[in-house]
Amino acid sequence: MKLHRGPGLFLFLALCLLGAGYVFASRAGYLDRLQARFFPSTREAVRLSPGDFPAGVAAPVADVASVPLRPVLIGFTPRGSASALLVATGGATTLDNPATPPGAAQGLLKTAYALDARAVLFAREEELKQALSVGAENGGVDMAALSVDRLASWAPTLRDAAPRTVLLVGRSRGQEAMAAVGVPDLASLRGKRVGVYPGGSSHYFALWVLARAGLRTSDVRWVDLPSTLDAGRALREGRADVVVGLWGDVELAARDRGGKVLATTADAPHLLATVLVARGDFAARYPDAVRRVLRGLLDAGQGVLKDPAAGARLLGEVAPYLGDPTEAIRSAPPATLADNRAFFGLSGEAPVTYDELFQSAAALFQKLKRGNAPPPAEDTRDLGALKYVSEARGP
Repeated sequence: MKLHRGPGLFLFLALCLLGAGYVFASRAGYLDRLQARFFPSTREAVRLSPGDFPAGVAAPVADVASVPLRPVLIGFTPRGSASALLVATGGATTLDNPATPPGAAQGLLKTAYALDARAVLFAREEELKQALSVGAENGGVDMAALSVDRLASWAPTLRDAAPRTVLLVGRSRGQEAMAAVGVPDLASLRGKRVGVYPGGSSHYFALWVLARAGLRTSDVRWVDLPSTLDAGRALREGRADVVVGLWGDVELAARDRGGKVLATTADAPHLLATVLVARGDFAARYPDAVRRVLRGLLDAGQGVLKDPAAGARLLGEVAPYLGDPTEAIRSAPPATLADNRAFFGLSGEAPVTYDELFQSAAALFQKLKRGNAPPPAEDTRDLGALKYVSEARGP
């Protein structure tokens, strides 16, 4: 039998040779060299960022300075619990003018702990997030008072800052409120226009209220507000039937139009917790500064709880929209050391711990398909300074 050698056989042999040549060239590295020389743009580009490395790699080997040689900048948005920060720093400044006003009283951190620290006021939480992201060396802040739900939502975008929660500042026990005009109760929310600032903790409270009423997010019409401070105005102007914001703002707006408050965080006093968050590089470089800040805030908070007069005066100067500052402190008091120990699971018991609150908020935002998956809760806290302060003060 004579074997017929048609063009198909030669094609098959040629393909076999090409395949063998490709495998050899690939293993020998010739293909990578050719690609790099003739097609450089086709190679995968990998963008590196500071978040790819541990936050403390640039910290000095020895303690060059226990605290910064410049003021420590601590950002915050006004809440009643911020009264402790204001007493500790002597008042509020802004990023545009971070210097202490002439004649201003020195705060507890300066007089008792020899630490120059400034409380930097922000009107919007997203502006505070940006300031924490860039850091004080680049026009931002070293530390920030954020609600746990905001940290859970923003942790992926703050990755390069390596934020670390170091202290519970306080909880909202009525500071945030939902007010309405023409809506008698929570069951009547369906189909209504709900105005809320999506970048603030009031949004998280609004979601809780909907869940409590058995409603889906699609059962209401969301009206995005430019800031939490716009809630009362939106209700007065009829841009929304329901708004969620600060009690002192929305309660007055609802009363002016014959409406009422439907719910407050007094109904969920463990939902909105404000924590102090430090940039990872700052905490690694200046651990003693973090310890001093914690001591000063805890001391100032204890003083405010005993006599709120000084804290109320400072709070009223920077945040008149909170209403009566003494009432604002009552509805969001500074946290004590015992509160911190329980919240972070060091001792005692808390209805909701930091890890539980962070993980539940993170899971909710993932359910709503908002942003990338955040890190585990334990990767977002650093309790070294709190443990140090707690042990030094005893039971």
